[in-house]
Amino acid sequence: MIDINSFLNNFLQSLNDTFSSRVWFVGLQGSYGRGEATASSDIDIVVILDELSFSDIKAYNDMLDTLPHRELICGFLSGKNEIINWEPADLFQFYYDTNPVFGCLDELLSVIDANAVDRAIKTGVCNIYHACVHNMLYEKSEDILKGLYKSASFVIQAIAFKQTGQYFRQQKELLQLVPADEHIIVKTFSELKNGKNIEFDEMSESLFSWSQKWIEKISK
Repeated sequence: MIDINSFLNNFLQSLNDTFSSRVWFVGLQGSYGRGEATASSDIDIVVILDELSFSDIKAYNDMLDTLPHRELICGFLSGKNEIINWEPADLFQFYYDTNPVFGCLDELLSVIDANAVDRAIKTGVCNIYHACVHNMLYEKSEDILKGLYKSASFVIQAIAFKQTGQYFRQQKELLQLVPADEHIIVKTFSELKNGKNIEFDEMSESLFSWSQKWIEKISK
């Protein structure tokens, strides 16, 4: 597996050579950020510059092409102003699922209030409901279903945060905390990540019923 600390040191040096003092924040998301990476995991890196131009995007791409494991590198690139003015409901997940490597995102906390968390939950379950039904009728894609379970696990993190005031980054933490309906979703997502075979109808039904329940709950 990749030595992520060695990779990040190399990454930060290349980033500094390319953008120097313009780098405002660097963070790690995904499996490496949660300490759950496997040999096939992507390296999800967040980079926020003082501002972002089209030429900066090209320069960043050229920089990435010089790094080892280029095929595994993905993530998020933005200017500071754009991220500060991002939709707060999206910033909730972004803030709490990003492990800082350089700089700090605490400036975002001023807009991540209870309403932002509520919107993250409502938007999430509505989108999952729609996409689940659409996939069952038209796409019938196992990959889409896997992605929806991933999205559902993020929503459950927001639900747990709303209920406890704590953000549980790791799936094993959520499994110990959440009630039965959410437990099934998180457990299935964890199993899918570990190569569990898709049972399309059964898994789709579980996800559909769960999102339907939450749409009803948040409408009250």
